Amino acid sequence: METLEAPRASALEDELRAIIEAPEFPCVGAKAALARGNLRIVTARNMHSGWNDLEIHAALLEWAHAYRCDPQGVRSLAVVFEQPLNLDEREFEQVMWRRIQSFSDKDAWLGQEYDPDVSANPEDPHFSLSFGGEAFFVVGLHPNASRPARRFPRPTMVFNLHDQFEQLREQGKYERMRERILERDVALAGDTNPMLARHGEASEARQYSGRLVGEEWKCPFRDPRA
Repeated sequence: METLEAPRASALEDELRAIIEAPEFPCVGAKAALARGNLRIVTARNMHSGWNDLEIHAALLEWAHAYRCDPQGVRSLAVVFEQPLNLDEREFEQVMWRRIQSFSDKDAWLGQEYDPDVSANPEDPHFSLSFGGEAFFVVGLHPNASRPARRFPRPTMVFNLHDQFEQLREQGKYERMRERILERDVALAGDTNPMLARHGEASEARQYSGRLVGEEWKCPFRDPRA
């Protein structure tokens, strides 16, 4: 496993923080996580490679455990890859799912149970990923994303805990947060993201990469525990 040298890793982390802090960045959840110190950033070399997969999966396990110990506040784990910078939307989607498959295979091999509150079937409207027994969904960012909110100088995967949004829903805070994100996204892009759907209405797997896909799209991921 090859990790990035400290100065290069620090530069990638600073790059992500600057994007999130920018006034036009639409995701208020990410802004809140960063402001409260609840954004963890893992840096990696090349998204095509499994060099850093063990390190990334270990971070996901730690993040799931930390959440169970203290399930307060919005938090995110972002994986920023140094390369490649020339992926188009379809290529990014393919590489993103290869990394997700690798992380999930490792989770299954270590005997981690799938979060019983979600489905392991990517065709199911209640699908979410599961690492360390906690459900996650992913937001993919990369330089060539068609949606401005998904555009970032480096290929990046942001893992968000499913349960924290269920808690916000129970507290009556989720709908307002969602409305603010949609309003800011429209202000940035000029229209609403057509891929957005609520959990339970359509599989969230369709949203992960940010690419516009049709009804014929099939998720290339299969969890060993499904």
